[in-house]
Amino acid sequence: MTETPNWQSPAGAEPQAAQQSPWASPVAGPTAPGAQPGYSQPQAGAPGWTPPPKPGLIPLRPLSFGTILGSSFRVMRRNPAPTFGLSVLLYGFITIVFAAVFGSLIAFSIGRVDSADQTDYDEILAGSIGLILLSSLIPVGLAIVATGILQGIISLEVSRATLGEKLKTRGLWRLAKGRLGALIGYTAALSGIAIVFVAIAAFVAVGAFAATGESLTSTGDPSAMIGGLLGSFALMLLIGLVFSVVGAYVGTKLAFVPTIILLERLTIVAAIKRSWQLTNGNFWRTLGTQLLISVIINVAGQVITAPISFVLGIAGALVNPNSDPGAFIATMIATYGIVGILSIVVGAVGLVMQSSAYSLIYIDIRMRREGLDLELLRYVEAKQAGTSGVDNPYLVHTNSTPATADSPWS
Repeated sequence: MTETPNWQSPAGAEPQAAQQSPWASPVAGPTAPGAQPGYSQPQAGAPGWTPPPKPGLIPLRPLSFGTILGSSFRVMRRNPAPTFGLSVLLYGFITIVFAAVFGSLIAFSIGRVDSADQTDYDEILAGSIGLILLSSLIPVGLAIVATGILQGIISLEVSRATLGEKLKTRGLWRLAKGRLGALIGYTAALSGIAIVFVAIAAFVAVGAFAATGESLTSTGDPSAMIGGLLGSFALMLLIGLVFSVVGAYVGTKLAFVPTIILLERLTIVAAIKRSWQLTNGNFWRTLGTQLLISVIINVAGQVITAPISFVLGIAGALVNPNSDPGAFIATMIATYGIVGILSIVVGAVGLVMQSSAYSLIYIDIRMRREGLDLELLRYVEAKQAGTSGVDNPYLVHTNSTPATADSPWS
């Protein structure tokens, strides 16, 4: 399904007319009789420059921060089924798995600690803490894989929306054909690396707490235990800070890998090198945009869920004034269920926005560095002229890579 772009070719029906940048200053002059005025032929008396065309989601020119942020909101509203729908499914699945795994292990660990003998208490406590920390490995791995898949699908939606086209879910999956294996492989490898780092942190934390318990047993001095606990927490904070900084840097440098795998159809190693190169000189812009969107989503989530939690708490007290245990449990389940659903919706919106922002920043960088805007403009003009077998405009070497008959870009 393709939208009819509300934009006319700046050169009439001639698809090869856009050989210079759409924001370059044209030679001022009168418009030919009957010709459709465009960015290269302004009307008589008009300024020597007019805005570049906007066939779809964004104008075909380098993007401002406001355009990237605003367009990230519009992606989901423009085509909600394959964007918001998929995001809700993935985010909901991750939330349910995390709640089930984490809740079960916490209940199991509390039971072990409560029933432990005094002689084995320190070891069981340290093991329980390590078990709880390690329980986060499953949802962390799933979250990385799901987020990578969603970013890849969203990048396809953004790429077509930029050209004024709107595809259904089946059309987006058709575009992703042949690249989902590489995308899943990359995200699975990334999950493995993250799991290793989390396991190291958990091992260090368990070792620190175990050492603290042994120090108390050997010395019998409570002050030694307090010092040991403070030292253990300081070590954990330091490890967490180091991991956060390294994760933010590497994550930003590899931010475009899913997009590149799907749009440029490169191998995993080539996509990693490509993303690393594209973020040179654009690191802080990419990181800052994502941090700002995360802050907006988190604040919006708190604004939505906090009042509802407060109201439901009061309503529960009014419904159950006698503090009946059964009614209390039912009220708590209903409260957490409603808040959980709202959190899933807000989180899904955030995933779509962040994935869209990555794709828009990627397109913006390529417009600035590689003249991607010209390739997109030629694609739009060729489609309007009825040309078949049009190349994928997002490939790095489109002129040397003609589209095949069954190409999803044809």
